[in-house]
Amino acid sequence: MLKRKRKKPLEMPELSQLKAELKRERYQRRYGSVLRSTIYSLVVVAACAILVAVLWMPVLRIYGNSMTPTVSAGEIVVSWKGSSFAQGDLIAMYYANKLLVKRVIAGPGEWVDIDEDGNVFVNEKPLDEPYLVEKALGDCDIELPFQVPEDRYFVMGDHRSTSADSRLASIGPIPAEDVVGRIIFRVWPVERFGPLK
Repeated sequence: MLKRKRKKPLEMPELSQLKAELKRERYQRRYGSVLRSTIYSLVVVAACAILVAVLWMPVLRIYGNSMTPTVSAGEIVVSWKGSSFAQGDLIAMYYANKLLVKRVIAGPGEWVDIDEDGNVFVNEKPLDEPYLVEKALGDCDIELPFQVPEDRYFVMGDHRSTSADSRLASIGPIPAEDVVGRIIFRVWPVERFGPLK
């Protein structure tokens, strides 16, 4: 009669090694799952941020000094896309493949006049401009008073003596479709962080 060989029970070190290996495998599976879900979440958040920045709130960097002291070159601002803009709004707009920042002075159908001292009148009423450091007629070759055509905005920079804006016939009033949005917030530099008016 043949004797069957009995299987040797696992020794303690082998059992603990097997348990450690199982534990390591479970950890790796969990780690992989967490890593994948984290990556997916980051991709979704990045995609949403890009969509928001492109569709509703473009982030822009200021070039030039035509809007000093309100905003200066190198500052980073956030704009809000919209379809209508009010007098005094800061807007970003396209002109000759460049992105410019100006202030809305008058809307469609309104009359604009500027005297020799740089005082601006809209529909024969003087415009209150507390954001200006100094007034100036600047480069102005349009015939005043000037009526803003439909679907256009008359815009000017806050640094009136140097700003190239709607006072020049070569630029003129800006078509509504060229306006990127209303600038609402400055995010850089940190010491000037806050809403813009």
